[in-house]
Amino acid sequence: MILPAPPLNGDRMKKRFRKERRFKFYGILALSFSLLAMVALFSTIIDKGVGAFRQTSITLDITLDQDAIDPEKTALRKTLAAADYNTPVKKALRALFPDVKKRKSKRRLYKLVSSGAAYDLRKAVLENPKLIGTTFAMAFPASADVDLYIKSQAQDSTQISSDQAGWIKKLQSSGRIETGLNWRFFTSGDSRNPELAGILGALVGSILTMAVTLGLSFPIAVAAAVYLEEFAGDNRFTRLIEVNINNLAAVPSIVFGLLGLSVFLNFFGLPRSAPLVGGMVLALMTLPTIIIAARASLKAVPPSIRHAALGLGATKLQTVLHHVLPLALPGILTGAIIGMAQALGETAPLLMIGMVAFIVDIPASFTDAATALPVQIYLWADSPERAFVEKTSGAIIVLLAFLISMNALAQWLRKKFEIKW
Repeated sequence: MILPAPPLNGDRMKKRFRKERRFKFYGILALSFSLLAMVALFSTIIDKGVGAFRQTSITLDITLDQDAIDPEKTALRKTLAAADYNTPVKKALRALFPDVKKRKSKRRLYKLVSSGAAYDLRKAVLENPKLIGTTFAMAFPASADVDLYIKSQAQDSTQISSDQAGWIKKLQSSGRIETGLNWRFFTSGDSRNPELAGILGALVGSILTMAVTLGLSFPIAVAAAVYLEEFAGDNRFTRLIEVNINNLAAVPSIVFGLLGLSVFLNFFGLPRSAPLVGGMVLALMTLPTIIIAARASLKAVPPSIRHAALGLGATKLQTVLHHVLPLALPGILTGAIIGMAQALGETAPLLMIGMVAFIVDIPASFTDAATALPVQIYLWADSPERAFVEKTSGAIIVLLAFLISMNALAQWLRKKFEIKW
C-alpha cells in the first residue's frame, strides 16, 4: 500500500522554490564563467596571432651583374645556384641610403630585410635567367624586428635603433614598404628566422599522420565493436576485454608514445620522426574511443531489426552487414571523427617518437621525416625570438579551425543521419 505524501505547507514550498532558484543561478553562473573564459582565451589567441597572417615587405631595385652571377654566360642551373646573391641585395640597400658609410651602420641597414632575401633572389633567377644583366624591382620580406615594428600600433622600438627607425620612415614615404597577406606562412616549412617560418610542413605531416591513423584505427575498431556486440558471448574473457578497452580510453597519451618508442622504433626499427610511426601510435590511442562509440551505436539499433532479418532467413553475418551496421554507421562515423580530432591535437606521443625534430623540408611520403601541427606549436612556443609569439598563436588558430571543423562535421553527421526509434 502506497501512503500519500504529507501535505506541504507554505513555508516548505517557498524553501523548495528558493533552492531551485539557487540551483538555476549556480548553473547559469557556471555557464557564464565558462563562456567568459572561452571568450578570453580566443580573444587573446586571435589578438596575438592575427599578425602572423600579415607580412611586411620591402621593395628594392636589384641590379644583377652578368660577370658576378654567370661570368661564363652558360646559364647552367648549377652555376646560377652557386652565385652570390647577398651582394646585390646589400648594394640595393646602400643605393637607397648612400650616406651610410660606417660598418656598424651598414650592418644595421642590412638587417632591415630578412636574411632569406638572397634565397628569394636566387629562386627568382633560377625561374627566369633573363633577369641576369638587368635592373628590376623586387619585394623582399622584412626582418622580424622590422615586421613587428611596422605592425605595432605603438611603434615599439625596443629592437629597432633610431637610425633604423629613420630609414623605415623614408622607405614608407617612398612607398617601398607594404604589408599584405603572408602567403609564406601557408606555403613554407619551418625556419630559424620567424619571418620565413611557415606551417606547410607541419600541416602536411599532420595530414599524413591522420591518414595512417584513420586507415588503421577505423576498420580495426569497427570490426572489434561488431564482434564484441554481435558475436561474442557473455563470458569472463569477453568481460575482461571490455574492461581493458574502457581502461585504455583513460590511459595518458604519453604512455602510448612510450609504447611506440619501445616497439615500433627500437624493436621493429621503423624510421624515426615519420608520419607512419606517428599514425600507428595515434591509432593505438584512438582505438578505444572508436570502439566504445561504435558499440554504443550498434547497441542503439532495436533488436526487432535483427529479429526481422533472421526471421526472413538471413544469416547472422548478413543481418549485421546488411541491416545493423548501416543503421549504426552515422554514430560510428561521429565517434571516429571525435577520436580523430582528439588525435589531431595530441603532442606528447609524437614527442616520444622523435617528431619534435627541426624539419625544414615538406614531407613527400609516409616515411619521410616530418613534424605535426601541435608539435610545431610546441617548438615555436619554446623559441626565444619574440616574433615567434605571433607565429605560435597563428598556428594555434589554424589548429583550432581544424578541430572546430571536425567537431562541427561530427555534429552535422549526427543530426543529418540520426534515426530515432
